[in-house]
Amino acid sequence: MKFDDLDAKMRVYEQSLDQIIPPGNYIVARIDGRSFTRLTKEVCKFDAPFDKDFNQMMVETVRGLISDAGMEIIYGYTQSDEISLLFAPEAVVFGRKVRKLNSVLAGTASALFSLQLGKPAVFDCRICPLPNKELVKDYFRWRMEDAHRNCLNSWCYWTLRKEGKNATEASAELEGKSIAWKNEFLFQRGINFNDLPIWQKRGVGVYWRNYEKMGHNPITNEDVTAVRREVYADFEIPKDFVFPGDSPRASLKRNNNLGILSLFWNQVSSRCLKPNGFEDDESEENE
Repeated sequence: MKFDDLDAKMRVYEQSLDQIIPPGNYIVARIDGRSFTRLTKEVCKFDAPFDKDFNQMMVETVRGLISDAGMEIIYGYTQSDEISLLFAPEAVVFGRKVRKLNSVLAGTASALFSLQLGKPAVFDCRICPLPNKELVKDYFRWRMEDAHRNCLNSWCYWTLRKEGKNATEASAELEGKSIAWKNEFLFQRGINFNDLPIWQKRGVGVYWRNYEKMGHNPITNEDVTAVRREVYADFEIPKDFVFPGDSPRASLKRNNNLGILSLFWNQVSSRCLKPNGFEDDESEENE
């Protein structure tokens, strides 16, 4: 059999399970850490319930994905060990093939995070097609509410663990408890849930925005203002999801310090750190 004939024959089987997201639909990719319970509890030493360095690595992973010119990502979001990426309805990346999106996004996220961590870390990916803008808003509202719930549970769980309870005892004590009870539980221990950082309670949004950079024209000897673009990480996202183009945070900003949120591959390569409020197995039992 000639190669061309064999190639055409086998590609029918290779592509038999291909799915393509129909045009006009938004594409959301949710990327999750695989076996991060073991990675963070047995392999690495992160602070509990939240670790700023782990959160920063997740943010930088999202920034790396968005910065890839071929990805066509218009918004990124991260909380705990998960990432959500929003593609525009007109995006044609990878021909909108589900298998390509899943494999490339999971592989890229794994590589970006592993380089920072200094150890292998693996992410999986699932694709969610959404036909309209309102469902996109509902999706991100869902993930932010999940972050809020997991934040409260994680703070309660790890407070009990630090008081001497083991995993089973801490989970059992929180079983069936109301939100009001959990808030009061923390308050009695000097922790006001309302005062916790917003990135712990809602997650972090990441998107492109314009900013002004001051410069000097040596020919005219005049100070000038140039407009640049940056991938901006918003650690104080609003309670309700706002499309980046609709948000005043995405409009023109003056930024004279480009060192904010810079990549820190070399800073963390020698340290393995503990994750920010993982719900994972034990925290999920608390809900």
